[in-house]
Amino acid sequence: MKPVAMMLALAVVTATPAIPHADGPVVPIRLATLVPTGSLWDKGLRQMASEWSQATQARVTVTIFPGGAMGDEATIVRKLRFDNPQAAALSGIGLARIDDAFNVFSTPFFLQSYDELDYVADALTPALRARLDRKGLVLLAWGHVGWAHLFSTIPVRTLEDLRRIRLFTAAGDDRMLRFYKANGFQARALPATDILIALTSGMIDGLPAPPAAALAFQWFRHTKFMVNTGLAPVIGAIVMTRKSWERIPETDRVSLLASAKAMERRLAEQVPRAERESIAEMQKRGLTVTAAEGGEWQSTGQSLASTLTGQMVPADILELALKARNEFRQRGNR
Repeated sequence: MKPVAMMLALAVVTATPAIPHADGPVVPIRLATLVPTGSLWDKGLRQMASEWSQATQARVTVTIFPGGAMGDEATIVRKLRFDNPQAAALSGIGLARIDDAFNVFSTPFFLQSYDELDYVADALTPALRARLDRKGLVLLAWGHVGWAHLFSTIPVRTLEDLRRIRLFTAAGDDRMLRFYKANGFQARALPATDILIALTSGMIDGLPAPPAAALAFQWFRHTKFMVNTGLAPVIGAIVMTRKSWERIPETDRVSLLASAKAMERRLAEQVPRAERESIAEMQKRGLTVTAAEGGEWQSTGQSLASTLTGQMVPADILELALKARNEFRQRGNR
């Protein structure tokens, strides 16, 4: 086992204290995630897990496997099919491995603010929940992860600069790799858990990432530059296998959903603030924020987005997302 993997395995924690005299059968839930120990998401998951245990008198217990202790998101998604783990907190990359519809959120420059993201996500939730249900999964709650910015080992100000560096893309998604190459970018497909090693070895020169993640995973120590223009939101969500969800008494499910939604609201408030604080902290440690030159990022990005959506987002989901986004903007919001 690699030293990092060993450390992550040792970090596995039982997030809910044992409460004696549980009334009824206990439903143990193993929840896997890439979020690092001590992060906002990790703290939120622990609080939610504690609330689940208390609300059900320990009929539902949650053991959290943080920091990729159960593998990268491709591995976690594969394991969900076998109901082990029974739940996961996934980023948009992991969710897109379950269903292409989730790619709509990561389309470059498609969304412009957290408020717009919330509006579109609310509009899409029934359709996305139904898609997950058909694949044996239950959507419990959304969660902000942050807005992806480009982090790189050398300054990047133009799209031509971007085309000269080797970019990380998630392993296992051949269509995204082909998309990058078709548009002149040098992409390297790797497991997310190997990003730090790839940066250290020079295998990649940059990656899109939320600032809070770049700080938490220490990627910024090797990518000393960040483009100030945000590319796309990185959404997250908590999902559970329907098999395990249906083992939980219906009366308990109401409490669990309420707790998950409360976590969703907390993250919506905390993540944008943490994003600003993360950038400031990284700047203190040597990060340089560079300005994207001219309007080519937006214009070219939107052109690239049309290519992406045509290939990777189902037409009905794209139509719903466009309708919701246009409604939001027509109301004078941005």
